[in-house]
Amino acid sequence: MVLFLSSTIILLFAFIGFQYKEKRNLTSSIAYTHQKLHGIIQENSGEKVLAHTEHDELRQLLNTINELLDEKQKILATHTRLEESMRKMLSNVSHDLKTPLTVILGYIEMLEIAPSLQEEERQQLLVKLHTKTNEVLKIIHTFFDLAKIEAGDQQYPLSKVNINEICRKNILSFYDLITAKHMHVEIEIPENNLYAFGNEEAIDRVLNNLLSNALTYGADGKNIGLTLRYDESNIYIDIWDKGKGIEEYHIDWVFERTYTMNDSRNKHFQGSGLGLTITKRLLEIMGGSIHLSSIPHEKTIFTATLKRITF
Repeated sequence: MVLFLSSTIILLFAFIGFQYKEKRNLTSSIAYTHQKLHGIIQENSGEKVLAHTEHDELRQLLNTINELLDEKQKILATHTRLEESMRKMLSNVSHDLKTPLTVILGYIEMLEIAPSLQEEERQQLLVKLHTKTNEVLKIIHTFFDLAKIEAGDQQYPLSKVNINEICRKNILSFYDLITAKHMHVEIEIPENNLYAFGNEEAIDRVLNNLLSNALTYGADGKNIGLTLRYDESNIYIDIWDKGKGIEEYHIDWVFERTYTMNDSRNKHFQGSGLGLTITKRLLEIMGGSIHLSSIPHEKTIFTATLKRITF
């Protein structure tokens, strides 16, 4: 009996000692976790919380904390990229505004200091002044359009739209400009009507941007085209030209906001770098996408993809 009681007491003390040790280890792990988290937050570092513990609940908690830290780093990286992108965009827009505004001020000064100008000369200056003012307004409108699209303030209700008619309308709207540039145009639109899930205003904007881009940067190739094609699920609109083209290392960047193709296209026609970004955002809103392929001096193709409707 005495032996049994002695064994029981020894086991009880051993259990109490084990419990005490476990509690102390748990307290130490929690204190370490708290200290480590505090340091990570203070230093804004990308470290993880590492602790050796036998407690399943604590391991699960540490895993969850590390997942949160990973997510925090992703958010910070995205925020940093967006800040840098915004700074670059503002810089580009400011630069693009500065040039026409300087010219506008020059025209105004000429009108002010030369009251004896002939009426014909005065009218020519006013026409130039009007053109440059419209250029400034276009840059400003483009900037705010992208801001509204990315903020979700611009609504584009989606419905069934006839893509054949939209393509015909948009290529015809550029007929005079194509003719003035002495370019050859090739249009391939199927006779059967194709319908997509989209927004007519948004698709007009997409095609206007792509056709303007092709005419601006591909005019030296003297060829421009629009091809409408489809499969069971999608509709594809190819806008192509045979100009200077875009080098392969630029292709992954041309749809990023603020990116201007000063190396891949004619640097005399640089813009704010927002047109193709707006095009990409609009297609994404409609559940579509855009793809670029280019062989310099042979053919550059922008392909807008939309979801096809067959009913």
